Amino acid sequence: MKRDLLQRLQAARAAKRPAALLTRLPDGAQSLFPEDDVPPALAEAAQSALHDDASRTVTLGNEQWFVAVENPPLRLVVVGAVHIAQALVPMAAALGYAVTVVDPRRAFATEERMGERVTISTDWPDDALRALAPDVRTAVVTLTHDPKLDDPALEVALRSPAFYIGSLGSRRTHAKRVARLTEAGLTEAEIARIQAPVGLDIGAVTAPEIAVSILAQVVASRRGGPKKKAEQ
Repeated sequence: MKRDLLQRLQAARAAKRPAALLTRLPDGAQSLFPEDDVPPALAEAAQSALHDDASRTVTLGNEQWFVAVENPPLRLVVVGAVHIAQALVPMAAALGYAVTVVDPRRAFATEERMGERVTISTDWPDDALRALAPDVRTAVVTLTHDPKLDDPALEVALRSPAFYIGSLGSRRTHAKRVARLTEAGLTEAEIARIQAPVGLDIGAVTAPEIAVSILAQVVASRRGGPKKKAEQ
């Protein structure tokens, strides 16, 4: 690999930008997607591989290319160490998400309650979200029902490129949330990114069922599936 290409690949990794290293077989010519100008068919193949999180060999005309996926890790940031979070954390971890639970209430945010497969932050939610710097591979879910905790996290998340932002609460609760976020300076387009009430409409009632509906909506948002909203 040429030094310039390696440096650009390392820069993409450091910036948590999705990238694909394209290698033509058998002569070894290389390009970096999406930075380099590549033929449309190769760009489409690279984008598909990034979307699927799967490196692959593709044949385009008389040429074979190996598409090596260099995606940032999938992350889920959960604001609120509540019962739904206890069910959501292990499910998300099983799907390959690195999970961080944010809750300044130290009595709730413990390894005993959240388990070992999670990073716990007891910082105030806006400080925690700024430090975590959500990227295009990050989902953010707020679950506390407390505006003092949920709103600061949403203000940061909505100004980030996070691919999914969901918030627990009824439609009436969300209407009040919209009013507060508008007063805080968020635009209509930014606020519209919130999936609220959070989760696919599967008739969920219990905490584990609601966790399933949330994670299903996260997957659907990432994969381009349905995005219906469920009442809580």
